[in-house]
Amino acid sequence: MKTYTDLFKEIVSFENLEAAYRSASKLKRYRTDVLKFTRNLEENLINIQNELIHKTYEVGRYREFYVYEPKKRLIMALPFKDRVVQWAIYRVIEPLLDRQFIFDSYACRQGKGVQKAADRMQYWIRRLWRQHGNAYYLKLDISKYFYRVDHDVLLSILERKFADPDLMWLLEKIVRSEHTEFGIPLGDHGFDQGRIEGIGMPIGNLSSQLFANLYLNELDQFAKHQLRLKCYIRYMDDIVALHPSKELLHQARREIERFLEDKLRLTLNNKTAIRPIHTGVEFCGFRIWGTHRKIRKGTVRKIKGGLRFLQRAYARGDKSLDEVNSAIQSYIGYLKHADTFNLRKRIFHRAVFTKGNPENPSHFCQKS
Repeated sequence: MKTYTDLFKEIVSFENLEAAYRSASKLKRYRTDVLKFTRNLEENLINIQNELIHKTYEVGRYREFYVYEPKKRLIMALPFKDRVVQWAIYRVIEPLLDRQFIFDSYACRQGKGVQKAADRMQYWIRRLWRQHGNAYYLKLDISKYFYRVDHDVLLSILERKFADPDLMWLLEKIVRSEHTEFGIPLGDHGFDQGRIEGIGMPIGNLSSQLFANLYLNELDQFAKHQLRLKCYIRYMDDIVALHPSKELLHQARREIERFLEDKLRLTLNNKTAIRPIHTGVEFCGFRIWGTHRKIRKGTVRKIKGGLRFLQRAYARGDKSLDEVNSAIQSYIGYLKHADTFNLRKRIFHRAVFTKGNPENPSHFCQKS
């Protein structure tokens, strides 16, 4: 395993900070906080550079809000200055860490993504079906993954990768974040039972995407090299392993559960299961067979709800026709990656958006 040194100088260079600003402001140039930062761009970048060099940098206060799709999640957003800092780190260390990830890790990586992950899953299902007639899949579900990542374990992993005290000082500042606690208790509840210190990562941080991949890379390496699971695939914390032997997958589940608890201090929940592949493998929002794939019913309901929202917003004048069209094309593009010809025809055929009373359903017509 390669260890990297002397990266901090590259991170705090003015050229890298300027490139980080461009990445952080992409598609957001006209937001108030971005405009304010841009007004005195050179001065603000030099201030960030000096704070990092002299180790006076402190992570800003998080703005918290909730999203409810596909389930309730706590999202945390940093001030723009801190997003520039995170981009400066990401630009330097992400390519180095990405080289150490397994091929079949598909989240937040260039050239990967949901569709590539679904294609890979379908390829394996076809191959296993041809070779063995049937097989099984183990679907792992980690309890509250982002909110349970252990800071000490994460920092120990980072220390093995980076022999650079200055960089580790900065990474620890971001991971531990003195002003905010990220951890929540296990169990079925909301986010109002109090936060836990020393665990958790904020969903919404650029660094969290990278750290989340790095943290579960430990499990990837264990599954591939110790358990020798050839058909193993991960999209962030959506993890599936396939094998002709049900007994071997049961043994793998026990070994993985022990590894997660002992090494990563994570817990599998009761959604973890082993099922035959002929029932279809649920992965990345699809149910996948060797011959075809379908969109999950919950996803279809969300798309229909999104279209109703667009119809009402357009009728009120809150959305332009270009914005509506862009959203619809995005839905169509997603649905095209599954066998959804009839579904697309049913939802989108002769869909009509008109200005007027948003409560009148005649403004959005669908031909059944």
